[in-house]
Amino acid sequence: MEENNNKIIPVEIAEEMKNSYIDYAMSVIAGRALPDVRDGLKPVHRRILYSMSELNLTPDKPYRKSARIVGDVLGKYHPHGDTAVYFAMVRMAQDFSTRGLLVDGHGNFGSVDGDSPAAMRYTEAKMSKLSLELLRDIDKETVDFVPNFDESLKEPSVLPSRFPNLLVNGSNGIAVGMATSVPPHNLGEVIDATIQLIDNPECTVEDLMKNIQGPDFPTSAIIMGKESIADAYRTGRGKVKVRARAYIEELAKGRQQIVVTEIPYQVNKAKLVERIAELVKDKKLEGISDLRDESNRQGMRIVIELKRDANANIVLNNLYKHSQMEDTFSIIMLALVNGVPRVLNLKQILYYYLEHQKDVVTRRTKFDLNKAEARAHILEGLKIALDNIDAVISLIRASKTTQEAKAGLIEKFNLSDVQAQAILDMRLQRLTGLERDKIEAEYQELLKKIERLRAILADEKLLLNVIKKEILEIKEKYADERRTEIRHAEGEIDMRDLISDEEITITLTHFGYIKRLPSDTYKSQKRGGRGVAALTTREEDFIKELVTTTTHSRLLFFTNRGRVFRLDAFEVPEGKRQSKGTAIVNLLQLAPNEKIATLIAIDAKDEDKYLLLATKKGIVKKTKREEFKNINKSGLIAIGLRADDELIDVKLTDGNKEVLLVTKDGMSIRFDENDIRHMGRTAMGVKGITLSGDDEVVSMNLSDEGTDLLVVSENGLGKRTDITEYRSQIRAGKGIKTYNNSEKTGKIVGAEMVNEDDEIMIINSDGVLIRLRVADISIFGRVTSGVKLMKTDDEVNVVSIAKINMEEE
Repeated sequence: MEENNNKIIPVEIAEEMKNSYIDYAMSVIAGRALPDVRDGLKPVHRRILYSMSELNLTPDKPYRKSARIVGDVLGKYHPHGDTAVYFAMVRMAQDFSTRGLLVDGHGNFGSVDGDSPAAMRYTEAKMSKLSLELLRDIDKETVDFVPNFDESLKEPSVLPSRFPNLLVNGSNGIAVGMATSVPPHNLGEVIDATIQLIDNPECTVEDLMKNIQGPDFPTSAIIMGKESIADAYRTGRGKVKVRARAYIEELAKGRQQIVVTEIPYQVNKAKLVERIAELVKDKKLEGISDLRDESNRQGMRIVIELKRDANANIVLNNLYKHSQMEDTFSIIMLALVNGVPRVLNLKQILYYYLEHQKDVVTRRTKFDLNKAEARAHILEGLKIALDNIDAVISLIRASKTTQEAKAGLIEKFNLSDVQAQAILDMRLQRLTGLERDKIEAEYQELLKKIERLRAILADEKLLLNVIKKEILEIKEKYADERRTEIRHAEGEIDMRDLISDEEITITLTHFGYIKRLPSDTYKSQKRGGRGVAALTTREEDFIKELVTTTTHSRLLFFTNRGRVFRLDAFEVPEGKRQSKGTAIVNLLQLAPNEKIATLIAIDAKDEDKYLLLATKKGIVKKTKREEFKNINKSGLIAIGLRADDELIDVKLTDGNKEVLLVTKDGMSIRFDENDIRHMGRTAMGVKGITLSGDDEVVSMNLSDEGTDLLVVSENGLGKRTDITEYRSQIRAGKGIKTYNNSEKTGKIVGAEMVNEDDEIMIINSDGVLIRLRVADISIFGRVTSGVKLMKTDDEVNVVSIAKINMEEE
């Protein structure tokens, strides 16, 4: 080989491949795919923004062609593909990709449907206002500049980045053997956390999470689960489930549709709609009759119309399961720290950002100090010249050359070279009295500034205060509301622990609208009043159920078909007195034509009790409360029903009460609860009363719930009767008369056991509600009609009554 003058060098191919690939890998890791922890930017983004600032494309200037910007970036700093540079710039201008826009784009910059942006020769761009904060103070020697690829120019190795951009805008990148995936966050929350770290350097990740709730995606949507976020922030790695925001809309003729208004981050809307259509075609999704995208410039709206017999909640859950309406976002908080890739937790990211800011503000302060000292030095020279102006003029006039004049000034007045030059450059107008005062004022101002700048450099606390003040100004200017909602995942936390225990009233309407109100919404009124409007219902709707309970109780919803569902009371959305409420189908998975027959509130103290059920055909059943413990979202069977029967009422009992059934034709029966044996959850029950003709049971009461039986008819008449007038009978008899029905009174709509200190609410078919003191209602015998309790107009009937226990209130 030596004979060939060493032109051929033997190399082991495996060794050469290894070395070359390591060089390539390091180049990708450090110079292409990973963001710097300090400014959160990859080299391409940093070069685009720096190039735009060099072109003076600030927000107050006109837009410039994207091709001009891309050409500048390629030619000066980034010798790679023009498409790659253009797409990197486009992404910074897309409001569905970037949380805090860094580029202000003009023209077609693509869409959430995956449409490509227009060619760079058509689109225009300039810097956004927020991106100015990334470059602020770059001209004050705050960051190091390094040679560009051909060493003809200098470019910044990092931007000053006056806000924590890595967290605010996140970053995605695949390097060699590693990848980064930092989600975007809310600017205001991130700045609050940075200030918290400044104030308390010992704070933990959990402390910082009091400010940063979690990722805040530009496409909004809902994150399911807080624990997964906490894990990712503690370790730097994790996953979060992101779910589309969807709600169920009621249509005419009992049909429903699901409307999607927000989708998970980085999900292509057009492909999502296409995927749902495929699932319907392949019969993986049942119950969908139509699918269309109604999105426009006002916002996103994907409409999924359902078949008449479909359960909207089941369809929605299947959409989450089988399509990207629920997506997983992987969090890998990997960034370059001093050129080395590291997985960082939340506190470490903010720590390194703060270290960078300390360096930036220190270097800026030194720059400003040097400039101020240089100016003060010149002003001192000018002051000497003005104090000795005649001698200075004489010396200059006597000098043959500028150099001779400068040397004379230096020697005679003990000036520096710079001061002497400044005196020679001074214009004659500076000799006026006003100008002399200005020089003095400027000098005094500079002395104060120098003192302040030196103090900042000498005291880290002052330095941190400067960072704090400036970052708060950015928050004031650019922070906006959080877009992504964060919800607890199921089983993650008992939400009741976070909610104060308060008295509430739950109302449920005939057409299935439910809402929660504070119990004091309705004030007591005198007997015979007109009442207050309880809610704005749709035409012909009225309140059917009204329960007074607390936010910590659990609600059991029993349907006319004999099924039972469970909700925590606080899960019922709060409404205003006259608001319609939320459709119950949004909360429970009801079958078509299935309605809520009754709802009861259950507390922890009720665990050992029984549930007593009654149907309109006079069947009663007693089942242990514990059999209703594990109720899933699709409900449980509460009672086996015959085809023509319906469940009408359910009561909580200790198993030793007396039961009182009242029918619409004014019959009643009182019997011992022990006459009903305990049965399983799915059993059908036994006969409670024998009915005549088309008579039906309208209410079931327990005799110990009060001393009087209050009966109300559909025309607003009612009365109280002492319970002693109802003798105890054997279960399944025909019973005895409890009310004198007539055309004037109408049929019985409800009956309640009451005491003097109770109050009742009466609701009519117009949705008007009146609250009465029981003490104001007269006591009459068993076979009477009573007095007017609520005025009713033509075609308006009383439809429901409910008791309020005043001892609880």
